[in-house]
Parts: sequence; C-alpha cells; structure tokens
Amino acid sequence: MSAGFRCLQCKELFEVIYPSWELDGEGDGSQRPNAPALRALWAERRLSAAILNQSGVWRFRELLPFLDDPERAVTLREGNTPLYAMPQCAQRVGLDSLHAKHQGMNPTGSFKDTGMTAALSVAHEKKFPWVACASTGNTSAAMAAYAARAGMRALVLIPDGKVAWGKLAQSVDYGALTCQLKTDFDGCVRVLAEIVERAPVYLLNSVNPYRLEGQKTPALEIAEQMGWQVPDHIIVPGGNLANGAALGKGFHEMRALGLTDRIPRISVIQAEGANPLYTSLLKYNGERLEPVQANTRATAIRIGNPASWRKTARAIQETGGYCEQVSEQEIAIAKAEIGAEGIGCEPASAVTYAGLKKLCAQGKVRREESVVLVLTGHTLKDPEYTIDFHRGTLLTETETAALNASEKESLRKLAKPPVLLEPSSDAVLRQLEATERK
Repeated sequence: MSAGFRCLQCKELFEVIYPSWELDGEGDGSQRPNAPALRALWAERRLSAAILNQSGVWRFRELLPFLDDPERAVTLREGNTPLYAMPQCAQRVGLDSLHAKHQGMNPTGSFKDTGMTAALSVAHEKKFPWVACASTGNTSAAMAAYAARAGMRALVLIPDGKVAWGKLAQSVDYGALTCQLKTDFDGCVRVLAEIVERAPVYLLNSVNPYRLEGQKTPALEIAEQMGWQVPDHIIVPGGNLANGAALGKGFHEMRALGLTDRIPRISVIQAEGANPLYTSLLKYNGERLEPVQANTRATAIRIGNPASWRKTARAIQETGGYCEQVSEQEIAIAKAEIGAEGIGCEPASAVTYAGLKKLCAQGKVRREESVVLVLTGHTLKDPEYTIDFHRGTLLTETETAALNASEKESLRKLAKPPVLLEPSSDAVLRQLEATERK
C-alpha cells in the first residue's frame, strides 16, 4: 500500500470494501448483516452508558469492521448530531420539507470528527508515533483533538494566511505541532506527501480511506432520524470532496444491505472562486479536472485541487444529483438566513442553502421533495465572517453593487449590527420602538 493511499498502478485513491457483505454481486455474503436486527441493536445502544455506544460513529460499528479491536477505538463521543427542521428557509425556497443535518455539533465543531475517529483509531492500532494533515482549519482541529486523546503526536501544515483563527486556535490548544507554510492548501498537501514517504508519519487527510468510513455514518444517522426513510436530496458543500463520496458510500451500502430501499440524489455545491468540480462536470463530464487557484471567504472549502473529485463526481452522477456554484454574495446571504432560523453555521456550510436556492429556481428540486442540507461546521469556527457581515464590512463595494434589488433588500433586513446607546432605559425603549417600526 502506498503511504499516500493511492494505487501505484492506476493512481486512484483506495476505498474500503467488505467482500463478505456481497455488495453488487461481489464476495460470498458469508457475513452479510441482518438489517432488522441491526436497526434494533443501534437503537438499543443509544440508551447505553458505554463510551463506544455513545459515539454516533462506533454505535454503527458493524458497518465499520476494519479494527482488530473496536473496543479500543479513540472516541470523543462524536456523531449523534441533530437533524433540524428549517421551516423559514423552506418557505423562502418553496419546499414542504427541508432539514439540516448539523455536523458542526460534533466535539470539535465540524464533520471532520466522524472521519477522524475512524482513521486515527487505525493509526493508533498500528502504533504510529505521529499523525499529520494539511488543513484549512477543521481537519487540523479534529486531528489534534483525537491525537491528544490517544496520547499521540500530531503535525499540522496550514497555509500562511486566510485560515480562520477559531480553527487554528483549536489545533494549537490541543497540542499539535502547527506549521504555517508560505503556500496555499494544495502546496501544504504536496509537502506532506513527501513527509509521509520519509518518516513514520500516518497521513490523516481525506485521501485516507478510513476517514470516509467514519464520514459515511451521518448517512446512517439521517436515515435513522427519518424513521429509516431517506430524503429525496442530500446537499453537501464541496471542498476536498470526500464528504459527498462518503455519504454516497453510506447510502449505497444501506440500500444494498436492506436497511433502506433507495438512495437520495447527492448534490455538491462549490464557491465560484473554488469550483474545479463544477467546471469538470460542465466541461468534461467529470472525466478530468483542472485545478484552480482557489479564492473564497468560505475558508473550509478554499481548495483548488480536491483529492476526492473522482469519487464525488461518480456519487453525483450515479445518484442523479447536481453540482452548482455560488457567489460570495449568495453565500453571505444564505448564511445569515440559516442563522435567522436560530441554527448558525460556518460560511462553507451555507453554500448548501445558497445552492439549493438555485436548484429550486431551475426546477431541479420540486416543492414536494424532501431535502437535507449537510451543515459541516459550527458558526463559531469563523466568527469574524459573521461580525463583518452584520457590520456591513464583509462584501466589497463591487460585490454589493452586483446584487439585484431583492438581494439588497435581504441584505438590509438580515444585517443586525450592535447598536451603541446611552446607558438609560429611555434610550433602549426608543430603540425597541424604532426596531418595531421597521
């Protein structure tokens, strides 16, 4: 096996498969799980006090049979994240059913925890002294936390500048050796690829196939939370693109094992300034990808050469999903509208709702269809973005001028900057009255 988790012949990323399940007619089916028994077992575990059962990843360990001793998995009780109804956002886009699966409610505040518990547990079992990742923030936070929990050393490579400080603070606080390189994310990936070939360092970026095994478990949670039904559409942000591939794998395995009866459409939304998959599907039908110089305020998806693009392109095409791109203005407005539901998310998560608006307008999502947005990060991951939006300093004059009349009105209504007043009840009451008149 290559240290970079790619086949030395075809250069494609590895994928974890379980031949004994007899998926797609392969294997002998000798250990095929029993679907009704599994559903009952997983529900029972939710009431258990055992640490492993309190994890929303390892609670489903029958579908993660890659550790020699799963009882030694490194866990921070990740997963079991909420599925929120989004009635205000649903009304805006004309849908009867819209929910958000909020992966920002994981221990370190992002979806990365579900994959990290799986892949770092493999590194721990194999007794690697170091784990490492290149990161724009969320991966480093997750890896550093789980490495600290396991008593392992962690190396983080991040690009110099344009990294949300809330995320960088986490990797430092959890004790990782954090190196800022004078390059972008893709440059950090290139340096790290050399390091893992030269030193006993276990790579924990999303090219690691065990990361995707953990990241498929939100698909199980969504189905369970919806009474073992699946929605018509799952919409995911597109950065390094492992999440779309992982969820596609999870839904595919559930259907093949008889846990559910169908697979949802999986759609991926990218920022206009970091849209290599969107361009690939538009120009080349997903058969080749041209890297871009990524530029977006949604730092978690500022990736120009995504590693898992082939897997996610297949997930989109096989499920009949879509790939769309959204502007910085559309992301900002969508984030504020999600926040107005009392939910909140980091900017990269908001691309899902911004993209949904476009898909609804294009007739690709119909009123009666159920949709789940995957919100990948907590709103406190990038508080500067939120404050700048409400102060009116986030968008440039050029970006603001490009808004249509409806968008400008949305911007005006959504912005809630703090108001400086004299310290008197009269001043506050006058402000209350003024606000009510708006």
